[in-house]
Amino acid sequence: MIAPGFVATVLLLAASSYARPAQVGFFDVQGHRGGRGEAIENSLPSFAWGLIDGVSTLELDNGLTKDGVVVVWHDEAITAEKCRDTSPVTPGDPLFPYVGKQIANLTLAQIKTLDCGSQRVAAYPLQLLYPGTKIATLGEVFAFAHCVDQKREIVWNIESKINPVQTNATRSVDDFVKAQHAAFVASGYPLSQITYQSFDWRTLIEMKKRDSRVPTATLIDLNNIVVDGTGLSPWLAGVNISSFPGPDEGSRIAEAAKSIKANVLSPYAGANLTALFTTKDMIQEAHQLGLTVAPWTVNRLDIAEQLMEWGVDGIITDYPFLVRRLAVQRGHSVASTFSQEKVMGCLDKHLQRV
Repeated sequence: MIAPGFVATVLLLAASSYARPAQVGFFDVQGHRGGRGEAIENSLPSFAWGLIDGVSTLELDNGLTKDGVVVVWHDEAITAEKCRDTSPVTPGDPLFPYVGKQIANLTLAQIKTLDCGSQRVAAYPLQLLYPGTKIATLGEVFAFAHCVDQKREIVWNIESKINPVQTNATRSVDDFVKAQHAAFVASGYPLSQITYQSFDWRTLIEMKKRDSRVPTATLIDLNNIVVDGTGLSPWLAGVNISSFPGPDEGSRIAEAAKSIKANVLSPYAGANLTALFTTKDMIQEAHQLGLTVAPWTVNRLDIAEQLMEWGVDGIITDYPFLVRRLAVQRGHSVASTFSQEKVMGCLDKHLQRV
């Protein structure tokens, strides 16, 4: 016998799911690195499962190779936790092995030799493995999305992984902004559907100068507000949070984000419900300033509930299927899912091309 509560949930899911793209009252469930709780992060498989699970936004990270190609990867260096070497791109390559090397010091050809789909990260024991998976370029991710999404309805949240403290660890602000903007323009998606986010606010300011059509999102936590406890943080492009007149730190953070013409505030909202960095005052001030609020990385439903209660516009999570389910239960409109058969067909085809 089917329980009445189950039927009610199914009916609520049907009533609360709307066609893309996002609309007024639409709760933005963002799959962090595609949804790294389910599949190897920042990969075509993780993006595929995010779309099957009904994310409204695919959140991902960008690095920039030595030869100027935008790749979809979070870490500044290739780590042994996530990737394995296979063979050098050319015999006797002095940079081989590539694991342990900075993305900025490797060419795309060198990076493409890596197997980044055979190792499950210990913190995410439910990850599906896809052995042999290569690091994709941003162009390859967009090409996969085109196969699934002919109507170009997917929304994107794309981060620049740049380090203003260790300046030789990544490519420059100008290099990142030029290369990423070119990829955005070539994507086939409206620029209004591609949010550009960063902890390094210099890139957000430069992207707005280059093209005001690109929405920007300020990532912020305690680590990039103050560095080493002295002076202005190099992450915030010279912005001094304490100089704003708000009555509390949360309000001042929202005012600081607005001061650089950001469209979205993305504060940390991690593991401790009783001491959240994201506050109700921060959210209210951001809304009064015309900003939307999408905290990260929320993997606990008690924290997600609190944030929804306070009125956030979306949540970035490693488990989008769970946050989407909670949003529906609370009466929010959510994105429709993509056909698993369609998505998996596109994944099989594009994994062979990456």
